[in-house]
Amino acid sequence: MSVGTREKLYASGGVFSITSRILIVDFLSTLLDASKVTGMVVLHSERIGATSQEAFIVRMYRQKNKDGFLKAFSDQPEPFTAGFQPLTTIMRNLFLRKPILYPRFHVTVAKSLEGKRKAEVIELEVPMTDGMRDIQNAVLECVEVSIAELRKGNTGLEMEDWTLDSALHRSFDTIVRRQLDPVWHRTSFRTKQIVRDLSLLRTILHSLLTFDAVSFNKYLDTVLAASSPPPGSTRQSQSPWLFLDAAHTLFDTAKRRVYTGRTTEGTTAPDKDGLNPVLEGMPKWDLLAEILEEVERDMYFNPQPQDESNGSILIMCGDQGTCRQLREFLQTMHVDDGEAPDGNADGEEDGIDEKNPSAKFMMHRKLRNYLQWKRDFARVSSNLFAENQKAINGTTSHGGGQGNRGRGPPNKRRRMRGGGNMATAQRTASGSVHVAGDKDAHIQALMHELAPAETEDTAATKAIDIGADPLDNMDDYYELYSMTDLILIHPYDGDMDDHLLEEVKPRYVIMYEPDAAFIRRIEVYRSSHGSRQVRVYFMYYGGSVEEQRYLSAVRREKDSFTKLIRERGNMALTFGHEAANLDPQESFLRTVNTRIAGGGRLAATAEPPRVVVDVREFRSTLPSLLHGRNMVVVPCQLTVGDYIVTPEIAVERKSIKDLISSFSDGRLYNQAETMLQHYKSPMLLIEFDAQKAFTLEPFADLSSTIGTSSMVGSDLQSKLVLLCLAFPKLRIIWSSSPYQTAEIFEELKKKQEEPDPIRAVQIGLESGEDPEGRTFNQTPQDMLRAVPGVSSKALQRLILKYENVLEVANAGDDELSALVGRENGRQIRGFFDRSVWDEGGGE
Repeated sequence: MSVGTREKLYASGGVFSITSRILIVDFLSTLLDASKVTGMVVLHSERIGATSQEAFIVRMYRQKNKDGFLKAFSDQPEPFTAGFQPLTTIMRNLFLRKPILYPRFHVTVAKSLEGKRKAEVIELEVPMTDGMRDIQNAVLECVEVSIAELRKGNTGLEMEDWTLDSALHRSFDTIVRRQLDPVWHRTSFRTKQIVRDLSLLRTILHSLLTFDAVSFNKYLDTVLAASSPPPGSTRQSQSPWLFLDAAHTLFDTAKRRVYTGRTTEGTTAPDKDGLNPVLEGMPKWDLLAEILEEVERDMYFNPQPQDESNGSILIMCGDQGTCRQLREFLQTMHVDDGEAPDGNADGEEDGIDEKNPSAKFMMHRKLRNYLQWKRDFARVSSNLFAENQKAINGTTSHGGGQGNRGRGPPNKRRRMRGGGNMATAQRTASGSVHVAGDKDAHIQALMHELAPAETEDTAATKAIDIGADPLDNMDDYYELYSMTDLILIHPYDGDMDDHLLEEVKPRYVIMYEPDAAFIRRIEVYRSSHGSRQVRVYFMYYGGSVEEQRYLSAVRREKDSFTKLIRERGNMALTFGHEAANLDPQESFLRTVNTRIAGGGRLAATAEPPRVVVDVREFRSTLPSLLHGRNMVVVPCQLTVGDYIVTPEIAVERKSIKDLISSFSDGRLYNQAETMLQHYKSPMLLIEFDAQKAFTLEPFADLSSTIGTSSMVGSDLQSKLVLLCLAFPKLRIIWSSSPYQTAEIFEELKKKQEEPDPIRAVQIGLESGEDPEGRTFNQTPQDMLRAVPGVSSKALQRLILKYENVLEVANAGDDELSALVGRENGRQIRGFFDRSVWDEGGGE
């Protein structure tokens, strides 16, 4: 929306919902007069910090408007209990004095939600299978050992919250990283690796309860491949949890949930080809089918609802992946898989009756896809590892010993180790866990057994219209569904869930996964609409991490409200110092220039110090801090520089990540050159995060994955040296945080004239060229740099000629040769033409 359109809307009045970045710029540029605003409503007040955009907006609003109302809302009590007097701090940031708390156990709230219109809730505890319980216990053991290692290696930190119970919470990664950030450059490689491992193990724990058995085993295959060390590495560079017996239990049990094989010393058991599909289903699937059958019976006996509900069924899941899984299950649970292979352990269940829902059809299809994927995945991994080994050895061909060593790691999982399944966990040469592989012949035989049903599966799929084009025969079948026939599967989506309930008006809600916040929304929805009946089915795995996480969330919510009530009882009122009541004489003395030596004269100005700021810089906290130091912040669309401090000083601000990317694409040299052309004292501000270490070492691995962090860190320093050599007049300011930057700007402005915003905007536009005009997306450039034959000059020509990487990949040999040279063009074309399926890899 343009500036003129917004100005007309503001003049017409009304209720506006505006993003913080646009509103603060409109306030500062007086496009919107804060004194004419009747009031402001702030949502999600728990996210507001002292330097946030919202606190900046409220401060400006209160400075110019003392009478307008200000309301702030939050539905998450936990953030208000972290730190010292968090409620008082947030209220001070929002210029509020009176907190109002409405916990669930408040008498008025409980009476309102638990009256005559109370929602009908049916709680269903689903027992986990033995395999799921074994995997959960194994992962929890790995998490516990990892946390113990973390505590042992970082004794100087406060680690009260580093427990197995807190590791189940979603914010655990954030808590650990926040504590380690200030000393991240001094933490050992092992500590950093354990932090990454904890995040991975928590993901595995979540996937166990949401993925089906085949998808979970497939995910573990990728985890093991990613965690396997590159060729030539040592035990120290591997994840510690892979050396535990629990890791072997995890991988072995996950595979046994999909298929089993009984192999002995060189012989095969009587079972056909040694592999039997198990295809363990999720316990919740059967319960879900029972619930839907119960709902169908209920609707049959009560066809005419006596309320305003639509009669539709709403199934709420944790994410989109679970939604797709349930949709596939509901579409295929009545498909007759009568063509199941003979000789199966499941063969007696052929010819499934429609009244007995089963996931057999879906799981057989998933197993076929998985076995094909596993074969292809092994081939690609083998080729890529072989290429990496050749690159490490610096040659394209080696003797048999080197070749075997290069291809060894990816094949270790697939090679039979003589005795098959043994009582003790098998280990690789480095000591990490080794998962017993499967003979290629066994997998091929299993695929062959599953293959005959493919044609029947396809026919059945077409017959029940699974995955068919919804626009086929559109004229014949296009009609509106009756709301009583609809089953909606939707993921939890925060505040949007309220709109979903209002729009769908469901009579039945099935919570496939527990969510404390959604239960609150159901209660409010039911009590707000007395004429709508709602029955809620609440499902959870008994004795699982899922149940523990839900109970912990409810307990933490109650404890948080208890702390808030206690803090409100002891809270002191805060009276701020009003700038408008400042003595005029003191205000005058603040602007006096007392430097009168050398023939100077006493100079005084009534205007406060002024800084011209580029509108793109309002993503950072610095403009808010400058305004807090009684500086006038003027937002403009600047071409040269980010901050104009004085008529002679222009500052280009860079965070560390931005500095690294600016060096990579050469943008910083253009910016430095344009600042030198138009300003006497150009400066480069390198700003660090207030909560992180004031050193370049923690950011060393941001620019590249090649080489050690010390090499990359020194590379960044050498680039800074080259920049100073290229532009001797460029000054570099090192700032540990935005707070220090505001102090530096205040010092730079002392005894200096104020910048002219109009001139600052015009600078750089006089020649008609915009130095920022040639900015491109950074990720595709980094991808192209890794392609053989792409030099810095070739990269510039490619990004100017083609719009995306796809066009570069599809460009002809002659076209590339004309653009970047014959040899470079041949290498680029050869890279994109190479197939990862080819043994030995390419040309």
